[in-house]
Amino acid sequence: MKKVLLVTASLIALAAVTPASAADLAARPYTKAPPMVAAVYDWTGFYIGVNGGWGSSRSSWNSVAPFLVGGEGSHDADGGTVGGQIGYRWQSGGWVFGLEAQGNWADFKGSNNSLLFPGFVNTSKTEAFGLFTGQIGYAWNTTLLYFKGGAAVTSDKHRINSAATGALFASSNDDTNWGGTVGVGLEWAFAPGWSAGVEYDHLFMQDRTVNFTSPAGALVASDRINQDVDLVTVRLNYKFGGPVVARY
Repeated sequence: MKKVLLVTASLIALAAVTPASAADLAARPYTKAPPMVAAVYDWTGFYIGVNGGWGSSRSSWNSVAPFLVGGEGSHDADGGTVGGQIGYRWQSGGWVFGLEAQGNWADFKGSNNSLLFPGFVNTSKTEAFGLFTGQIGYAWNTTLLYFKGGAAVTSDKHRINSAATGALFASSNDDTNWGGTVGVGLEWAFAPGWSAGVEYDHLFMQDRTVNFTSPAGALVASDRINQDVDLVTVRLNYKFGGPVVARY
């Protein structure tokens, strides 16, 4: 009888211990959660885009020998512009470097009455311009602030008209003028590959002597013309390549 009671007690004790032991064996060890990964925009890659906005070209005319020498005054040639750009950027840390070529059609027109030759109106029109620049900027993820500088070229036309009738008195050949440019821009990447921005540029164009001929072909005037241009454009770019990189 005692042996039966001892066996029974042993079985009861074993039954009480077994579930707890099974639970201990099934418990999973604690593992640390992996670190979070942040998606950061990468500005590296080729891009192409369009732009449009407003520009103002300021021209100062000075008559030179062999004609009467003196200042004829200045005027602003204002109007709209539309064009495109293509470039490449590469990013190192937060710094972004780039090269870009931009070409625009323009319609900047203006005039003033000549201070030296009463009765005549001097007119200027900028029909196109191009920019070839390097860039340096700093990116805060999808926001990029950059500065640019390089070479600029404009395509201009100059006319002298009668103040009384508006008839053409003399014109120049189409004038291609080279100079330099500096600018600043702010760009925001709003979708994978896509970015939009606003940019300001100032063009320092070289002084040059422009000869004017009458409709009959006779040389009737020569002016030393000084020109600079201010531009404000809105830009839309598409960048080729992966839009983000993973960083811990």
